[in-house]
Amino acid sequence: MRFDNYNHKCFGCGELNPKGLKLKFHLEGDTVYTVFTPNDCYEGYPGIMHGGITSTILDEVMSNAIVAIGLRAFTGKLEVRFRHNVPINQPIRAEGRITARRGRVIDTEGRIILENGEIAAESTARFMVIEASL
Repeated sequence: MRFDNYNHKCFGCGELNPKGLKLKFHLEGDTVYTVFTPNDCYEGYPGIMHGGITSTILDEVMSNAIVAIGLRAFTGKLEVRFRHNVPINQPIRAEGRITARRGRVIDTEGRIILENGEIAAESTARFMVIEASL
């Protein structure tokens, strides 16, 4: 597992992208998580985080569940169900985990949890392994 390699320009987790999210990932059992507080530059409607950013965070946390087992993969399919809006300037927790693996195909699920414990968004994704190890 390599969650310490942030010296690149990935929009989600890269330290070298001045406009990126700079997400940091942690492992808790079989779940990868990150905590993020969106500011107004990630706003869609006033006071609400843009749904594309919500989707990006979910994609990132699910792909890092794959990084946690020493693999890299690209997103083949991503589905997001939005349940509540995500407020700006309040911390959120995003979680992702692997649900199945068949050869080069890895299925994952993710969710974004608001500060009050409500689930704001849920996702599933299918990834294709592109590299055997990091």
